[in-house]
Amino acid sequence: MSSTFETSIQWVLLFIFLTTIGGCEISQRNSDQILSKLQLPDGFKAEIFADSVPNARQLAMGDNGIIYAGSREAGNVYAIVDKNEDYKADRVHTIAEDMNMPSGIAYRNGSLYIAAVSTIYRYDSIDENLQNPSDPVIVTDEYPADGHHGWKFIAFGPDNKLYVPVGAPCNICNPDDKIFASITRINPNGTGREIIAEGVRNSVGFDWHPQTDNLWFTDNGRDWLGDNRPPDELNHLSEIGQHFGYPYKHGHDIWDPKFGDKGRTMNREFTDPAQALGPHVAPLGMIFYTGDMFPETYHNQILIAEHGSWNRTEKIGYRITKVTLKDGETTSYEPFIEGWLQDNESVWGRPVDLLQLPDGSVLISDDHSGVIYRISYQNG
Repeated sequence: MSSTFETSIQWVLLFIFLTTIGGCEISQRNSDQILSKLQLPDGFKAEIFADSVPNARQLAMGDNGIIYAGSREAGNVYAIVDKNEDYKADRVHTIAEDMNMPSGIAYRNGSLYIAAVSTIYRYDSIDENLQNPSDPVIVTDEYPADGHHGWKFIAFGPDNKLYVPVGAPCNICNPDDKIFASITRINPNGTGREIIAEGVRNSVGFDWHPQTDNLWFTDNGRDWLGDNRPPDELNHLSEIGQHFGYPYKHGHDIWDPKFGDKGRTMNREFTDPAQALGPHVAPLGMIFYTGDMFPETYHNQILIAEHGSWNRTEKIGYRITKVTLKDGETTSYEPFIEGWLQDNESVWGRPVDLLQLPDGSVLISDDHSGVIYRISYQNG
């Protein structure tokens, strides 16, 4: 089977999957019935923060508490306003339309950065101009235009640089251009691009450890090695330039049937995942929880949005998981919030990204239902 034909089949299957499960708005349902399906630990509560945010993806917060959300299929970027600060949206503005998969957004110094595949835009003074945004500034238009894994997650790091991953333009291949299957960073004005991590098939979520400032990121493993191989990954970049295996090696010890032999002969060390995640759970957004609201056992630990499998015989994922660290090493990987997948088959929601609010509660975007949830905790 040619790689071109295989890629075409994969895109057709993905389109059928997204068409089948996508597009429903939670505002048309009873919110109490929806929320009752979610399974949370004792003391935690889920509420609907906003319910009219079609295909909501990455989240960011402005200086005055406005929540911004990107999208992928919808092509829009939204601003969600909670005027009376009751943690329920009063209005959702569409501040950009018809963009090329503007999944990734980041906020800095009053400006909103939007990643639309090959181009990163900047909307200045956005908080004061939600109803009439100024024309965007092009920060850079020098990223690849390939649509396969072309949507992005972006964020500013502790070094004030903008981190931008570039997914592989395929399921499994060895691109000539080193920019693919990498994580890059650039200056806020788009200059100084450098590759900081290689061998990263498709990272759509990352955060920095609150004590070490080291980058941790999720990575989606390759398809078509079976239901249970390879695992998706949580990775830890401890030094610039590390290679995380793709396309040669997956997980801890799975050599690729096509590229593994070449990988074995390379004079290159491959960094194993910090934590092997479930196979095909599609991990996207992740955060280190640093708030005071959740119990002590959550402080400085990792929460991951698992978007859910699209081509596995039995669906898995569709949940928020928690990875616990001790002395920089992972010690456990377990479910935190479940219920978007019912009876291992029926999907009514797909979590994408997490955003911690100043009070310590956490927002979760859901691109399937067009909803943003708020998770809070109250002891007793």
